Amino acid sequence: MQPVKPSRSEFITLIRHHYHLRHWGDPAAPLLVMLHGWMDSSATFQFLVDALPGNWHVVAPDWRGFGDSAWNTGSYYFPDYLADLDALLDHLSPNQPVHLLGHSMGAMVAGIYAGVRPARIARLSLVEGFGLNATRPAEAPGRYARWLRERQEPPVFNPLDSLESVAAKLIERSPRLEQPAALWLAASLTRCNEQGELVYRADPRHKMVNPVLYRLEEAKSCWQRITAPVQWVIGGAHWDHPMAKGVRDTLPERRACFARLQEDVIADAGHMVQWEQPKRLAQVIQSFLL
Repeated sequence: MQPVKPSRSEFITLIRHHYHLRHWGDPAAPLLVMLHGWMDSSATFQFLVDALPGNWHVVAPDWRGFGDSAWNTGSYYFPDYLADLDALLDHLSPNQPVHLLGHSMGAMVAGIYAGVRPARIARLSLVEGFGLNATRPAEAPGRYARWLRERQEPPVFNPLDSLESVAAKLIERSPRLEQPAALWLAASLTRCNEQGELVYRADPRHKMVNPVLYRLEEAKSCWQRITAPVQWVIGGAHWDHPMAKGVRDTLPERRACFARLQEDVIADAGHMVQWEQPKRLAQVIQSFLL
């Protein structure tokens, strides 16, 4: 499988950190910034960009520790991604608000950022990213203890068998993903290390527990300050995932935080909507952005 719209790479420094950006389209066209999710990379949007109608300059970073961006020397923390996004938008569009799209973790970053810097966002599309399950203060001691253990013995990724085995895992995760697309993604999300072993193109320290609890009330306070129109895109088959139940049960109170909210459900799609239904996702995003 070959991409319909080829991308080009750019390497820049954001907050003293080496970052890889992927560009599609004419730099003079309207700007659309896309933010990928956990364990993905900018390549995750290739099929969506291929299907996106109109003329856009799409830019997607590899978050720190993913893809071809540099790794941290220690743990990863959510506020770092907010600062990276702030610096990225200053680099790409210092004087104009931007159209911003995020998937999963990228949507969580985008949603918080849009409330912290509301004037920087023209329109906001959140694909499968409505925050995490609420936590309880009583969870803190155990989380800190686990983090201390993982600091002493950081997690690792085991070598992978083959691109075909990675593609099979992707299809297991996203059953509607076609085999040629899965193989292309497998090649994009992996690399060979110095020993010649196939490994994920990501820092295994992303597997470490975050010692800072997710506080839903804080997220809601940020969402309430968003002034841009907001689009929620939900995969119709997503809510059977065990981690989604706490979000689903509190969806009405999360929804109420957004003053200008449009919701779109993509049928026959799970969490990885941009892999399973890129054409339908492109249609609803194009309609919202215009």
